[in-house]
Amino acid sequence: MAARQMRWLLSGELLLYAMLSAWLVTQVGWTPVAAAGLALGSFLALRLFITALTFILMLANADAVPGQFRIGSLRALRMALEEYAGLIVLFSVIQPFEAFWLGPDRLGKVAARPPLLLIHGYQCNRGFWFWLRSRLEAAGWTVATHNLEPVWAGIDDYAPGIARRIDEVLAATGAARVILVGHSMGGLVLRAYLRRCGGSKVARIVTLGSPHQGTRLARLGLGRNAQQMCIDSPWLAALGLPAAVPLPPGSASIFSFHDNYVFPQQACSALEGAANVAVGGVSHLGMAFSPLMLGELLEALEPT
Repeated sequence: MAARQMRWLLSGELLLYAMLSAWLVTQVGWTPVAAAGLALGSFLALRLFITALTFILMLANADAVPGQFRIGSLRALRMALEEYAGLIVLFSVIQPFEAFWLGPDRLGKVAARPPLLLIHGYQCNRGFWFWLRSRLEAAGWTVATHNLEPVWAGIDDYAPGIARRIDEVLAATGAARVILVGHSMGGLVLRAYLRRCGGSKVARIVTLGSPHQGTRLARLGLGRNAQQMCIDSPWLAALGLPAAVPLPPGSASIFSFHDNYVFPQQACSALEGAANVAVGGVSHLGMAFSPLMLGELLEALEPT
């Protein structure tokens, strides 16, 4: 469903640019090259505006960055470009056509290691894991993915789908438990699953850039799930009650002090009962293609 919505939105935007270009050529006298250039520039400028807006809001609400995680101006520029490229590639190329890029999950019988189940974040789909999935498989992990649907449902509504997917993965691999990995809102989905279904089938959870205490950017989001990710929302308060199901041993929350979607970063990403691991110089969508984030994830996945 998310991929279909992305295709419709992308097709509508491109159609709008095509109509504008045709009008400029036939009615205003522009050359086709100039009209096409304007269309391409508009496409890129819209995504540049979105990227810039998230960083501006982040800088106005960010945590103080500890010295070991501070980055210089050139690294900051590179990080912003990585975020910009990630926005274009993920939402215009990979996720609208995730079935083509990822194909079916490659699940076989596993030996010592539990299989991984990767859960994406808000307004994304399994295509988010395109780069990371292949690297995890190269490191010897059996990897499954899952699409959260519908896009703007409440976070608790995703738990039954997670439960079904876990059972499918366990049946296909012969494993007794899975390791759950969630990016952004996906980390909250994992905790909602644990609260509803318990942790008997989960070896550990690892979250990447997840707003465990909410994020100020959520105020700009659509849907019930965005409202639930607002700082101090009743849903988040209930999720963190002491009576909630404890996290499996070895769980971790990995976050970046330069996350441009989840901020204030440390305050919002801290997860009680988990190892809280900080990095620097990685943006929110940039996590999908970050060797640094991959290294931290691989370390968190190994048994303690």
